[in-house]
Amino acid sequence: MGGGLQYILDANTFIEASNRYYAYDVAPGFWRSIEYHGAQGTLASLDRVRDELREGEDMVQWKKGSGKHLFLSSNEPDVISAYREVVRWVHGQDRFRPEAKAAFADIADAWLIAYAKAKGVFLVTHEEPAPQAKKKVKIPDVCRAFGVIWKNTFAMLRELGVSYGWEQPPSAE
Repeated sequence: MGGGLQYILDANTFIEASNRYYAYDVAPGFWRSIEYHGAQGTLASLDRVRDELREGEDMVQWKKGSGKHLFLSSNEPDVISAYREVVRWVHGQDRFRPEAKAAFADIADAWLIAYAKAKGVFLVTHEEPAPQAKKKVKIPDVCRAFGVIWKNTFAMLRELGVSYGWEQPPSAE
């Protein structure tokens, strides 16, 4: 992949970071790196993911403030066409329960896969494949069916050359 958009981020990349290993008060560099690479046009997420981000006050403030430019519209003809194809495929799979199929079509996951497929970008998620799952449609399983490559946040950060350092505070002598 050359310049331009390379990564489309799932909601769990933001939620896991915010709630666990990259909390705003512990690792502000993570959020600045996401904002930087978003401003460079290297990574983004979708409007439908933004709508799912309701976790904690920090997340709400971030998505309305410095993170607001990261969320692209899913309302593009090639994405809508790919979305229909993705949902049709999921509905054709006997292994998934009807409620799993319905839930998948209603959340951002199908749109993320469609966007990645239509635009030829990597999908960043913390979900793992679960080829025997019946109760939930997992992003990596659908990605495999469409030749979409998925990665986790850490792989993306390494590929972008992002690292976070720590420096000992000056001694108070």
